[in-house]
Amino acid sequence: MSPANARKWRNWAGNQRATPRSVVAPSTTAAVAAAVRTAAADGLTVRMTGAGHSFTGAAVAEDVLLRPDRLTAVRSVDTASGLVTVEAGLPLHALNRMLEVHGLALANMGDIQEQTVAGALQTATHGTGRDAAGLASQVEAMELVLADGTVVTCSRDERPDLFDAARAGLGAFGVVTAITWRTVPAFVLQAREQPMGWDEVLGRVDEFDAANEHFEFYWFPHTDGCLIKRNNRVASPRPLSRVRHWVDDRFLSNTFFNAVNEVTHRVPAITPKVNALSSKALSARTYSDTSHKVFTSPRTVRFKEQEYAVPREELVPTLRELRALFDRRDWRVSFPIEVRLLPEEDAWLSMAHGRRTAFIAVHVFHRDPHDAYFRGVEELMTAVDGRPHWGKLHTRDASYLETVYPRFKDAQALRDSLDPDRRFANPYTRQVFGD
Repeated sequence: MSPANARKWRNWAGNQRATPRSVVAPSTTAAVAAAVRTAAADGLTVRMTGAGHSFTGAAVAEDVLLRPDRLTAVRSVDTASGLVTVEAGLPLHALNRMLEVHGLALANMGDIQEQTVAGALQTATHGTGRDAAGLASQVEAMELVLADGTVVTCSRDERPDLFDAARAGLGAFGVVTAITWRTVPAFVLQAREQPMGWDEVLGRVDEFDAANEHFEFYWFPHTDGCLIKRNNRVASPRPLSRVRHWVDDRFLSNTFFNAVNEVTHRVPAITPKVNALSSKALSARTYSDTSHKVFTSPRTVRFKEQEYAVPREELVPTLRELRALFDRRDWRVSFPIEVRLLPEEDAWLSMAHGRRTAFIAVHVFHRDPHDAYFRGVEELMTAVDGRPHWGKLHTRDASYLETVYPRFKDAQALRDSLDPDRRFANPYTRQVFGD
């Protein structure tokens, strides 16, 4: 066994840590299968980590930690069909660069591309879109290692129940070793960002949703200020200059914002005034670029996050009640609240399964307390049948989740049949799926 220091693991936010019994870095699917069989013989649990961007304990390994660093091969690219097969540990940013070379792209993405492809998929990373759904809806097939060490593939035609459960399965149904993506021809997105007042944004949400391929907005707590972002396809790129990109997206959004949060962390009482100044300093901008460069942004300020998916029709009343909570509670929150939209998805454990969905994400600086704030927001979201993001902080367990996911019991039954000994269990899967 390697020394404990060599086995220590922590996530990006620093709120999840583990020291498993052993760490294995397999380079092939066969090596993953062998590690699972060895763990089974020793009565140990197995978890595959990703890049550590989940705030929950999804990747925490108690016994055997599989690292995906060497599972990064691009197995096949078919530009005619758009089907692209890559291994589980390939980072999204590397996938995006490779797709761009071949004239292909993912139809929709979240706003961070540091995750591994399997890690992002297994926690149902989603982005925002009127017609284009999240990552779980862009998968054609998956290769997994099951709890008995066998290797299987699944798709809509082959083992469809496993495909529907495991696309957003938190690694509880098998270790994902490769994913076949259904990509689209490369495209250019134009981003239009504009400051706007709270009442106007909420009054025009339906209009913005219907008129734009991708729409999202941010509200600055303690203020009336919002920032809306509308992304639509255009013919040619007109990217930001290097200077404007550095000033806006590197310095102001990261370096300066981190400094602001250090100040409000020390003096929470000034947070409302700081947010008011920040919202007033926002300016409009328009640019266009390769899709993944518009979907994603650099994020270096560390934070903790909770996100809930609520029925689309509940968005505006829920946001109004959330703002009212700020008036009633002693919260001092420096991070903006993010709102995104998605069409319904068919993966059993997608947060958008079976319903048009709005996502409401709340954040705090990584050094700030979050319990009271997140607990109050969670009470509001669960009152409207909200579903917690699998990779973001929440307290929901299987008894709640079975009430908001129509196929949850089917997923539990499939897990029972595939992994009766809970080879792939950890504290988080025991919480959300039961034991």
